Amino acid sequence: MAFAAVFYWSLLFQPPDQIAVGEDGFKQWDVITALDMEAMVNTVKGWMENPIKFARSHGVQVTPATEIDDPESQVHILIVEGFLLYNYKPLLEYFDKSYYITIPYEECKSRRSTRQYTVPDPPGLFDGHVWPMYIKHRNSMENCGLPIEYLDGLKTKDEIYNHVYEDIHNTLLNRL
Repeated sequence: MAFAAVFYWSLLFQPPDQIAVGEDGFKQWDVITALDMEAMVNTVKGWMENPIKFARSHGVQVTPATEIDDPESQVHILIVEGFLLYNYKPLLEYFDKSYYITIPYEECKSRRSTRQYTVPDPPGLFDGHVWPMYIKHRNSMENCGLPIEYLDGLKTKDEIYNHVYEDIHNTLLNRL
């Protein structure tokens, strides 16, 4: 088994002038229409058609050893990251493994308050919009039909990374 490029892709937001203002008075950054989900689907499809060509076209180095290996023996991994991924049905068919990092309200609010944004959060945004949207979308996601593994966001980044890495590695080994 040879590993080819591992490519990581994150969600793309719509331009700020296209983000609606909701009834709560806040810009609706935490809804599916704030994201360019069509671009996300097209990106995943483009990668699936030819992972090596896609990686090169996005400036990702593909090692010479990968080019020599039998293409049939190569394993290409695409990591797709972002909130609301599991709330967009056209993407669901592309996921082999699905993970979701959870954290409790208090920790989420604390972390959000330490972020430095170009435009700071207006007062009341977290309790009035961000957290309620999180709950709404999480409830919807839980009914999407994917076998999602929930990860404890209170663990360290290394612990989470190691768990996911081992899970993917074991999955690949079991496919041989």
